[in-house]
Amino acid sequence: MKLVGFAHKFGDNISTDEIIPGRYFHLRSNLSELAKHLMEDVKTNLINRIQPGDFIVAGRNFGCGSSREHAPTIIKMAGISVVLAKSFARIFYRNSINLGLLPIEVNTDELQEGDNLEIDLPDGRIKNNSNGKEIKFLPPSPEMLKILEDGGLVAHIKKHGGIEI
Repeated sequence: MKLVGFAHKFGDNISTDEIIPGRYFHLRSNLSELAKHLMEDVKTNLINRIQPGDFIVAGRNFGCGSSREHAPTIIKMAGISVVLAKSFARIFYRNSINLGLLPIEVNTDELQEGDNLEIDLPDGRIKNNSNGKEIKFLPPSPEMLKILEDGGLVAHIKKHGGIEI
């Protein structure tokens, strides 16, 4: 499974409050409208620059703060296929898996805004088509890939009537 897209780069400690600004809390039952405000206080007009399949690239502790399941949901709805970060807040990481957004822990120092990336999930390799460099990461297990292919743990359980791997 290979994924191709462009990098949208952020720094350390991006919180769920920055992913979904609190002033839009009233839109939590209208996810398509909520997704239009993805990280708008961190990067103006981000939602209009995302193409389906693109990647969020971040530093340490991505998704810190309060546990908002809507955060990975609207990232995915906006067209982001993978979040690459040096580390994740554990609750965000778990919510991402549950909802079908792939979080990959990897050193993101060599990745820049706008880089064209190709991610080979089974091989655990990111090829940066913008500069020719490659970065290795621990690939997801076949079981994890199956869960993500089903749309996340919640969808996987609904589909199989339990955890079927």
